[in-house]
Amino acid sequence: MMTSKQVWIIDDDRAIRWVLERALAQAGFDSVCFEEADSALERLENEQPTVIVTDIRMPGTDGLSFLGQVRERFADVPVIIMTAHSDLSSAVASYQGGAFEYLPKPFDVDEAVALVKRAVAHHQEQQTAVVPELTETARSTGIIGESPAMQEVFRAIGRLSNSNITVLINGESGTGKELVAGALHQHSPRAHKPFIALNMAAIPKDLMESELFGHEKGAFTGAATQRAGRFEQANGGTLFLDEIGDMPIDTQTRLLRVLADGEFYRVGGHVPVRVDVRIIAATHQNLEKLVIEGKFREDLFHRLNVIRVHIPRLSDRSEDIPRLASFFMARAARELRVEPKSLTPEAASYLQQLPWPGNVRQLENTCRWLTVMASGREVLISDLPPELQPGGEQESQAVPLNWEQALASWARRALQTTPAVPLLDVAAPAFERTLILEALRHTGGRRRDAAVVLGWGRNTLSRKIKELGLVVEGGDDDED
Repeated sequence: MMTSKQVWIIDDDRAIRWVLERALAQAGFDSVCFEEADSALERLENEQPTVIVTDIRMPGTDGLSFLGQVRERFADVPVIIMTAHSDLSSAVASYQGGAFEYLPKPFDVDEAVALVKRAVAHHQEQQTAVVPELTETARSTGIIGESPAMQEVFRAIGRLSNSNITVLINGESGTGKELVAGALHQHSPRAHKPFIALNMAAIPKDLMESELFGHEKGAFTGAATQRAGRFEQANGGTLFLDEIGDMPIDTQTRLLRVLADGEFYRVGGHVPVRVDVRIIAATHQNLEKLVIEGKFREDLFHRLNVIRVHIPRLSDRSEDIPRLASFFMARAARELRVEPKSLTPEAASYLQQLPWPGNVRQLENTCRWLTVMASGREVLISDLPPELQPGGEQESQAVPLNWEQALASWARRALQTTPAVPLLDVAAPAFERTLILEALRHTGGRRRDAAVVLGWGRNTLSRKIKELGLVVEGGDDDED
């Protein structure tokens, strides 16, 4: 019976096979070596390894063809491609073919072992992970969220189903207000009628009335034909007015009459047009404040504010970020026809700490960027766009990680990149150095007081300062 950590090594170079087999054995892996891919394909009929490491150029079936056959039959087995012919085309072909990672020769053996460990962890996660089914709302609308705040949104959509009532959606830009409006329409009696969306902030003021209500031929210069407006296009269905706070006062007056009477005149027209339209409005602004400032009609506000649905900021529903990212990366992969990528636990945790001023829209754009630009199938923190990197513009605004989480995240990265370095030899001095400096800063450089807050004697503190090579200015550095 094969072990749960069996690695297959395929390379026509005996030295490479020997070095990798020995290094992996020291790391606790069982290895099976093959001189060429055809033998491995035959053995795949009866058993499957946890990870495969294969060369590209070798006699018989080449590594990329082998990769394609493995992906067709055993898509969950990670394949690491290695080659001495490291060029852009090889790397691109490897990733396009679904390789877990690309390893150019010559390579550091420790790095290769660390890469295999990552692949094994990924394989085990794939085998044991239970991906919850998306709710019907998520499947049909693209709205995803298990946070309490989003569950409230789902409940509101459910309560408003089979209703024609006017709804005002409130939330920051990029939170998904149009998605919620679409869901409200989709779960209403008007679901089979048109859903027309119009962003007030995107329309020039002098064209807004024509856009909403249409115009007659000759109503203004350039009006060569009669044109139906958005209200007529949405007749029987739903008209979504996004960023309603940007609507000019004059247009607000006309909108109020339509809501009250169900009819309007086209621009330049003299015959009333009757419509049956449900209005859903949305804004990122404080409409009550605009009313006080005289920028929004109070009577229109009350007409629209029958039922209000609030969409939370992404930073207020950070527990949804890993699931959202998975959804967006899978969708981007389908659209771009590439292999889907997944976040490492460290990357997912890191993304949850960021402020996301652009909300869900920014996360979606980031996921599309990662789908194209991340080097491997697993997205690391180092793969993120520069502005999201540690120390970047947005990271500096992030909520600090719990120090134990940060330490654990560092340890996991260190184990992947420098497994030969004992963790405590690196971490313990850095830990002591940080605490000593902060204690001295807190006490104004007074070693006696710093030793007390550290829980040491003053001699111990002085000895540690010398051992760690710290340069401490001022303070009572006399020893007892």
